[in-house]
Amino acid sequence: MLKNSKLMAFVATTDAAKAKSFYGGKLGLELVSEDGFAVVFNAHGTTLRVAIAKEITPARYTVLGWEVTDIEAAARDLQAAGIPLERYPFIQQDELAIWHAPGGARVAWFKDPEGNILSISQH
Repeated sequence: MLKNSKLMAFVATTDAAKAKSFYGGKLGLELVSEDGFAVVFNAHGTTLRVAIAKEITPARYTVLGWEVTDIEAAARDLQAAGIPLERYPFIQQDELAIWHAPGGARVAWFKDPEGNILSISQH
């Protein structure tokens, strides 16, 4: 039913200015619009709507992820932008906090200002 429809991504924030600074300034996404309801970005052709909410409870799992061509470079770029990569005691991660999945994918996680878990991965 929706196979020919474009996907739109959502995440929530309580602070539009922080979201704008993080997603636009640090991650480099193109700001499309902003109003009292959301800050909207173009994420390489996918609309990312950062909805403004009075309160949120961040999910304890990844809510957004980017597939990158060079995960080591992307990890270093995030760290250079002041975005720490998450370390989890239940998985083995390398010196850049990248997990090497059994199937061959490599994944690293980071959080936005609200604590939403985001990821970069190379497949």
